[in-house]
Amino acid sequence: MSVKRRDLVKYFGQNGFYLLREGGNHSIYTNGRKAVPVKRHRKFDRITANELCKQAGLTPIF
Repeated sequence: MSVKRRDLVKYFGQNGFYLLREGGNHSIYTNGRKAVPVKRHRKFDRITANELCKQAGLTPIF
């Protein structure tokens, strides 16, 4: 099963994360304490999406 990038970014936004900057291949999201790089792919593997949630300190929901 795959996860759409927009769903992952929406989940980050609901938990206080916002776009800090755009890098070459990543978008950097932060909540002021943690910064999480998110690759610019349209879809992620479920495992990758959950690992990004863990990096952000959020509950993995995918």
